[in-house]
Amino acid sequence: MANTLVSIFKIKELRSRIFFTIGVLIIFRIGAQIPVPGINIVALKTLLNSQQGSNPFFEYFNFFAGGAFKRLSIFALGIMPYITTSIIMQLLLLVFPTLKKISEEEGGRRKINQYTRIGTVFVCFIQSFMIINFVSGLQGVIVFENVWFFRFSTIVVTTTGTLVLMWLGERISEKGIGNGISLIIFAGIVARMPDAIIELFSKVQGQQLDIPIVLFILIMYVFVISLVIYEQQGQRKIPVNYAKRVVGRKVYGAPNTYLPLKINPSGVIPIIFASAVLGFFQTIPNLPLLNKLSWVSNISRWFAPNTAPYLITYTLFIVFFAYFYTQVTLNPIEIAKNIRENGGSIPGIPINKVQEYLTKVLNRIVLPGSIFLAFIAIIPSIIVNLIPDFPPNFAYLLGGTSLIIIVGVDLDTMSQIESHLKMHHQDGLTKKGRIRSRNF
Repeated sequence: MANTLVSIFKIKELRSRIFFTIGVLIIFRIGAQIPVPGINIVALKTLLNSQQGSNPFFEYFNFFAGGAFKRLSIFALGIMPYITTSIIMQLLLLVFPTLKKISEEEGGRRKINQYTRIGTVFVCFIQSFMIINFVSGLQGVIVFENVWFFRFSTIVVTTTGTLVLMWLGERISEKGIGNGISLIIFAGIVARMPDAIIELFSKVQGQQLDIPIVLFILIMYVFVISLVIYEQQGQRKIPVNYAKRVVGRKVYGAPNTYLPLKINPSGVIPIIFASAVLGFFQTIPNLPLLNKLSWVSNISRWFAPNTAPYLITYTLFIVFFAYFYTQVTLNPIEIAKNIRENGGSIPGIPINKVQEYLTKVLNRIVLPGSIFLAFIAIIPSIIVNLIPDFPPNFAYLLGGTSLIIIVGVDLDTMSQIESHLKMHHQDGLTKKGRIRSRNF
């Protein structure tokens, strides 16, 4: 491993990409500390600490912004508006054939990316407006006398911040080690770890937590991380054979390949969707037109965080969105059509039964994958319920969405670095020179 690390920094191109990526991430973390104009940081910190954990919608945004939302910095919205718009655009490509046709034309992908950027601006406007409503309810936080100027400046600054993060992510993908958007989210999560660790040690020193309990939870997390790595690399490989082709007087051989279907094709998307929906239930009582309706307040209380109805509904939503997103991104009809048009076949499966076979395989592998995903997502809530004194920040950092993102981005980054090493005829990061996948 030491020789491999030395090889990484011996290669000029790879070394430049790593330093460029680190530099961009440092810029992101510096921007996350700069507040928007017109905010009393001391008053904001005091008020938010007093109601920590009481607003899940706030916690949801703050998590993906790497703590920038809590400080109402210029990067308060983080990169989530772009991710949300990208997911919506993927769904629109399936709903509207015109958009799908555009994406398949020459230069079509560039147009779709442009539409996504424009849509991101509108999503930023909406989320910025929600930030303003949230801050307006906190006394002593806004220092501007002209509230309308504060509203306008906050919308402009936070929207610009998200667009800057989009640009920085694209630069990492182009000139860095790749996965720019994912690395920005990854950096935001990792940046919150020191505070969470300090809080955990403070609880132990104050004898609010027993050392054996903390050690047991840490060992459990190591075991869970191993399971997540195993699940992230798990694949069901379906063999596909293609017929020989005759071009002119030449006969080209029939390549034998396979169709890799991951156990969890949707990644962390189901957790994000489920968190957003349940977070909305907590937000609607604060809306001006709905805050006086009793049934709205009842719904909010019913779906209070970490309660049994909340966790059950959360689990069901994750399973549902896992199936939904998998069907959207891995459409068996399209896959079967592509195999048929390219003269391919699956051994032992009639050509007219390929779609049915793929649907059955996807349903079988997505079910355990989605249940495992839901289990990972609710681990922090279970720990907080069983051990009330355990720091929620530490629990949520080492479980749920953050754990899957950290593991997934880490594996992808290792693959990117390993591909650069292989191009320069160097040994890979793993023992056999490649990250092995699990076949199921």
